[in-house]
Amino acid sequence: MPALVRYETSLLLRSRCWLPPLLLYAAALLVGVRGGEPVLDSLGYAAAVLLPVAAWLTRACVTGEPPAARWCAAASAGPGAVQLASLLGALLVSVALGAAGAVAVAVIGGPHGGDRATAVPPVPAAGAGLLAVLTCALLGTAVGALCNRPLLRGTGRAVPATVLASVAALVVPWSPANAAVGALVTGSRAADVPVPLLPCAAALLVAAGAVAVSCRAAARRG
Repeated sequence: MPALVRYETSLLLRSRCWLPPLLLYAAALLVGVRGGEPVLDSLGYAAAVLLPVAAWLTRACVTGEPPAARWCAAASAGPGAVQLASLLGALLVSVALGAAGAVAVAVIGGPHGGDRATAVPPVPAAGAGLLAVLTCALLGTAVGALCNRPLLRGTGRAVPATVLASVAALVVPWSPANAAVGALVTGSRAADVPVPLLPCAAALLVAAGAVAVSCRAAARRG
């Protein structure tokens, strides 16, 4: 599996399919994050923007491989294993991108709460932001796994489904991403650093279930 993950990740990076979501993420951070703004608010924004970017990266990873190469890999390791490697590769790239964004936001963000008077320790704030980033990366990967090949094959269905599911994962009140981002925003108002471990654990369970469904479908369809 590690070799398969490296193979799928290298395919994604060589294909340049990661470039549009990377540019989208960078542009969103440049527009939405300003130096000196409350760090927890900025970290919550950075985590929220990552979710649709992670879903896009997942779509790029599971659909970007040439059919002949996909068939060869599936014949060697099994279609379910190849699908799992694709999803894990997309998750790794998403987490790396989100972590870089969170670190940049933590560096330029103001170490204070929403009142701009109460200090917020930057290192714990960055840790909370990284947990929120991981939560949103996991949910974005889950969205990409459920809304693309092999469950949804046509672009006309897969792309709208990915967009709508990404929005829903952010705005639905019981969503782990909504809870993680909301915890950062609420913490900023109270100048208290949250620890969104529960949303992160819930996102891990959701992502594991989505990946299992996607891999089973890939194994059935061969």
